[in-house]
Amino acid sequence: MAGFESYCAYCATLPEGHPDRVYHDTEYGFPIADDAALFGRFVMEINQAGLSWSTILRKKANFVSAYGGFDVDTVAGYGEADRARLLSDAGIIRNRLKIDAAIANARAIQGLRAGHGSFRGWIEAHHPRSRESWVKLFKANFRFVGGEIVGELLMSAGWLPGAHVPGCPAGERAVAAGAAWARS
Repeated sequence: MAGFESYCAYCATLPEGHPDRVYHDTEYGFPIADDAALFGRFVMEINQAGLSWSTILRKKANFVSAYGGFDVDTVAGYGEADRARLLSDAGIIRNRLKIDAAIANARAIQGLRAGHGSFRGWIEAHHPRSRESWVKLFKANFRFVGGEIVGELLMSAGWLPGAHVPGCPAGERAVAAGAAWARS
């Protein structure tokens, strides 16, 4: 993406069907209602740290399979055998800190459900906030989070603005689909 002023500009140069272009045009900045999909995006954002998003997108199907369809309860129940399985899975990012964070964060989401019904409900209950305030909130509740991971998660799921440049057709579709930042 180097040399481009935005992800939108970069994706516009890619051929139809390229994983980045498909993601930009159909997912990036769009609201995510399903907790498994939202948790999946969280796991993928954590795994992207230090790597390109293209790498993560190419491995998306492997992540979905390796992490039980991103079912929060399934991942929260992972033990040592599952950690070992994930660490040996060449189809995903084999980083112990990232794997441990996914499991710990699934357990944290289970705990948040008591007061908010779902991960999405927890986010909705705290919206709107500044990016800095979101980072503090996530750091108080989750592992392996910082400004970039939290910002990208919330921007990519429609909670924070900035996923698309003004006039981007995909951004306009994300707003029409109910991106939360647009109603703030």
